[in-house]
Amino acid sequence: MPIEILMPALSPTMTDGKLAKWLVQEGDKVQAGDIIAEIETDKATMELETIDEGTVAKILVSEGAEGVPVNDAICILSLEDDSLTDTQISIKELNIKDLPKETKPIPEKTLTLPPTETTSPSDPNPPGSNTKDSAVKASENRILASPLAKRIAEKAGLGLGGIMGSGPNGRILKLDVEEALKESFGNTQGNTTAKSTNVSVSEESSPPNHANQGQTAVPHTKIRKVIAERVSQSKQEVPHFYLTVECQIDNLLLLRKELNSTAGSLYKLSVNDFIVKAAGLAMKQIPSVNAIWTEQEVRLFSSVDVAVAVAAKTGLITPIVTDVDNKRLSEISNEIKDLARRANENKLKPHEFQGGGFSISNLGMYGIKEFSAIINQPQAAILAIGAAEEIPIVKEGAVSIGTLMRCTLSCDHRVIDGVLGAEFLSEFKRLLSNPLQLLV
Repeated sequence: MPIEILMPALSPTMTDGKLAKWLVQEGDKVQAGDIIAEIETDKATMELETIDEGTVAKILVSEGAEGVPVNDAICILSLEDDSLTDTQISIKELNIKDLPKETKPIPEKTLTLPPTETTSPSDPNPPGSNTKDSAVKASENRILASPLAKRIAEKAGLGLGGIMGSGPNGRILKLDVEEALKESFGNTQGNTTAKSTNVSVSEESSPPNHANQGQTAVPHTKIRKVIAERVSQSKQEVPHFYLTVECQIDNLLLLRKELNSTAGSLYKLSVNDFIVKAAGLAMKQIPSVNAIWTEQEVRLFSSVDVAVAVAAKTGLITPIVTDVDNKRLSEISNEIKDLARRANENKLKPHEFQGGGFSISNLGMYGIKEFSAIINQPQAAILAIGAAEEIPIVKEGAVSIGTLMRCTLSCDHRVIDGVLGAEFLSEFKRLLSNPLQLLV
């Protein structure tokens, strides 16, 4: 029997995804392990492998489609012993399965859509007439819509009959309903304003087209939308407070230079590698920092896993370095480089960027002296690393030149009190000032 390839759940928070790119076409033969598509999730763009051998019989979701629910069929794979009839029956059954169940009638709101083109009365086929007619016919026969789209429409009291779906076979998705609601809301506002002022809306009074004023509109990617949503949510929900400490790293720089000089091609340590190791050992000493917040409880991690912020091409991502306290500096260094490289190539596996009780963001390489980072929920803390700079230091009445680096800890006050955060930073500073302890 033919096999349905489903939209996978590539992360615990993923409810739908974007089919960013098809790497196969109908009629292509595939082997187990072949990459057939790229899926854009709420965290990254991932490659989708097939675990079966066969022929791509039917592509059900078009390239670029957004809001495809998890576990929805995206293509059909026919196996070697499948007949053409078997494949046709599978496609037919899939279409029947997509039909909506009986629901109570929903009072429809009328959508007043703005005219897009001016046509003459004599034009027998005005622009959009075919689209409108097909929408009416589709609504008379059946309406294909995802469960989430139906729930949103029902809650808003919006009928689905006048909405054109962007999904497979014209299926109405969440984004289609949201766009329809926006248009309805915008038209209602526009009509109300025109009536109250008794002034015709002219081209001059319309909102300016910013794209014609030297600006370029860049559509949001799914990852950018998720980043925007989560950082906004974190700042709104998490009671942040900040602690800053200055760490002298002259001994660390000398040790790094010495270790790299004898490493050959085995590794090349960066200052950030020492920072990750020091943070891991400090978390081991102050375990209450290695925690996440839930509404029921604070959960402490037994393993020391550190998320390291990486500016990938698709957006910010935080791959996880696991068991930091038990790994050598060389292992940490090579692992971070490998994770960063694969993050830029969209080749990270879900478990490599999920979890962790603590994050580190380093902007020191850009000359940023100090900054405060936004906590990566549900984690309780994130450490922001500034640039190292040589400045005069007064010690026991004598002035000398030393290299200082400012480190700012953002804490979730629901989990970490001021004293606890200060204890962590104190231990972290001690380890960076005495880097030989990072080698033990």
